[in-house]
Amino acid sequence: MRILLNELYHGNLYPDEEVIPNDPHYRLVSRKTSEAIEAWKVRHSEKEFNELEELLDLYNQTHGIQLASTFTHGFRLGAGIMVEVLTGQDELTHKLNNFPD
Repeated sequence: MRILLNELYHGNLYPDEEVIPNDPHYRLVSRKTSEAIEAWKVRHSEKEFNELEELLDLYNQTHGIQLASTFTHGFRLGAGIMVEVLTGQDELTHKLNNFPD
């Protein structure tokens, strides 16, 4: 059985790599994206395809930063809800929104 604090301490938690959406629409969109990229590769020059890959890499970096911020916000929100429930203090959610990412 994994003990989460031990896993966190040892650097073994990778939520961004472990989460795979089980929404059937995700798989469909993922497959269509792969097909579109392959079609682009066939129809365009190597230079144009490399430019597309660079653009997709930039998008993936932006998306990764957004996901990290969303994860942090969600974690803080969940922790804030737990603190409010356990202590009876109100308005922690508002305070959490003022923390930087």
